Amino acid sequence: MSVRRLAEDSVQPAVFAFNEENAAWAEATIRKYPEGRQQSAVIPLLMRAQEQDGWVTRAAIEHVANKLDMPYIRVLEVATFYTQFQLKPVGTRAHIQVCGTTPCMLRGAEDLMKVCQHKIHHDPFELNADGTLSWEEVECQGACVNAPMVIIFKDAYEDLTPERLEEIIDAFEAGKGDQIKPGPQIDRYFSAPEGGPQTLLEDVKPVRTNLDAQPATDAAPVPPADAARPKDTAPETDQKLKTPATAPKAAANNVKAAEIQPLSGTAKSEAAASDAAKPATTKAEKPSLEDKNRPKGIDKPAEPDDLKMISGVGPKIEGILNELGIFTFAQVAAWKKAEREWVDGYLNFKGRIERDDWVKQAKALAKGGEAEYIKVFGKKPR
Repeated sequence: MSVRRLAEDSVQPAVFAFNEENAAWAEATIRKYPEGRQQSAVIPLLMRAQEQDGWVTRAAIEHVANKLDMPYIRVLEVATFYTQFQLKPVGTRAHIQVCGTTPCMLRGAEDLMKVCQHKIHHDPFELNADGTLSWEEVECQGACVNAPMVIIFKDAYEDLTPERLEEIIDAFEAGKGDQIKPGPQIDRYFSAPEGGPQTLLEDVKPVRTNLDAQPATDAAPVPPADAARPKDTAPETDQKLKTPATAPKAAANNVKAAEIQPLSGTAKSEAAASDAAKPATTKAEKPSLEDKNRPKGIDKPAEPDDLKMISGVGPKIEGILNELGIFTFAQVAAWKKAEREWVDGYLNFKGRIERDDWVKQAKALAKGGEAEYIKVFGKKPR
């Protein structure tokens, strides 16, 4: 980011104040923000100050800061951060911003800058002899299809040639800039193809569909049918009733009480026998430590491997494996299917050893440690 500083004191005006129109506009703008958020109006107020004087002066920064009850440094930070704010005097009749980003550069922006150097000043941000014109190079202005282009005040002049830019500069210098039509400077409609449209040239006739037919007339109204009575004798289902039945509930409660009776001794015995007949769902038994498929353990070596490097092995699982005499990657790498199934059942893993591929991980770690693991799996071990 380039260094941006305020202009020298010799060109700074002593005071700044919005004119009557801009002062009213500023007050209306500040009122748009909720209470306590009025300082958010700092950018629009600085822009209006720049439009009034042509550039942002020190006095304008202080005036905006006082109006928004902000420290001077806060407003200075905004003015120096955004390159849209001109911090030194620019041309009173035109400040030409030449886009120098890739599309414009490929379409001749360098030639436009040479025109500005020839007709205004060799260096950007410097005034011409009369103080009426200045120029600078800017980033993309969003008209890449119409490259190369320039911005003068708020208007874009696009599809430029060096000759056309010279004519535009002469017009602004003579005070006739309002006679130059903004937009494309060739026979082109905005960003449409040069020379006119290239596609969709046929005069296509509208295609009629069934949707164009007249809508059908409304069907004759059909009154609702009377519902038939359900096939039961309950009085509540009589269709002549207009409201729910309001009979006392005592009888229904008596029926419920009669239906719910405690189980007799014989009934209890029958229920117990029925429960006993159901198949029991017991938890799978842990394999025996004396099982022939248990992996062979070893005594703890002086420097056991960190089994936690195997994905799926945490501190608790590592402790259980150590209790089983498993201390090295080589041991895990040598497990056969029966041994893997025994360990899986002992740890109640339900197939996790196969899913996480402990054996393949252990083989890589036993062969070359972390480097070999990364080579095989493309990532570091956990």
